[in-house]
Amino acid sequence: MGFGNYSAVTEFIIAGLTDRPELQVPLFFLFLGIYVVTLVGNLGMIILIGLSSHLHTPMYYFLSCLSFIDLCHSTVITPKMLVNFVSEKNIISYPECMAQLYFFIIFIISECHMLAVMAYDRYIAIYSPLLYYVIMSYQLCFWLVGGVGTMAVVGATVHTGCMLRIDFCKDDIVNNFFCDVLPLLKLSCSSTYINEVVLLAFSSFNFLVPTLIILSSYIFILLSILRIQSTAGRSKAFSTCSSHIMAVSLFFGSTAFMYLQPSTNSMDQGKVSSVFYTIVMPMLNPLIYSFRNKDVKIALRKILEKRVFS
Repeated sequence: MGFGNYSAVTEFIIAGLTDRPELQVPLFFLFLGIYVVTLVGNLGMIILIGLSSHLHTPMYYFLSCLSFIDLCHSTVITPKMLVNFVSEKNIISYPECMAQLYFFIIFIISECHMLAVMAYDRYIAIYSPLLYYVIMSYQLCFWLVGGVGTMAVVGATVHTGCMLRIDFCKDDIVNNFFCDVLPLLKLSCSSTYINEVVLLAFSSFNFLVPTLIILSSYIFILLSILRIQSTAGRSKAFSTCSSHIMAVSLFFGSTAFMYLQPSTNSMDQGKVSSVFYTIVMPMLNPLIYSFRNKDVKIALRKILEKRVFS
């Protein structure tokens, strides 16, 4: 085994969501439908923002980045999950498992920090509307997205590097529907102390720092909204933030339940939250931002009209 890992395990068996055979085919079609909606929704959002010149603003630049993250996040997990639903034995090789873990961590960390960046963007737009385009310059947007990517790659590299150093010689059944950190650590027959410390440190950082940024941003946003005299102005300010608040609440709620829960909790309970933030949320995000966003609806209507009349 490479990377200095002399594990007796060369492949893992993915336990999946259920061991009831009669549910495998219905679940396959359910998650296939979710994945198709995820692909169409996120690709559509990226293409729509790219084609609509009036959406070439920092807000929609960050939204297109979030759509890209969601698209990749779902693609890392769902195709292999669909194959497992129709396979007799859900086997994943050791290298494939480590690769899936690596890219999964990249995109989940990216999503945490991208949501924080989007909250900061909304804060600037409402708190300093006249200076918005001066503060949120293209250079700053580029550096913010670059910072998100850098933190994600560093976090994934450290986590996966720590996972490569431990030996797997107990059971080879991963009690989840993909290779995640916690189920893999339960299979180790060597010390996982360093892994647990790294997991606690990085999970705390990648959860608490974005949460603090989001909370502080929305505290200032609320104070700014309360100063607005007109009811229409307040309503418009609230509408620009409502979609983001919904997405943040759903994503951070499900991830916190999985990674900040007591170790005594059953892994089976965590599967539900894992399904939510790895598969359901990437589908919901483009729907949340499109259905509740007037600019996106207008841009979509203009493009459709051009297609029809051309």
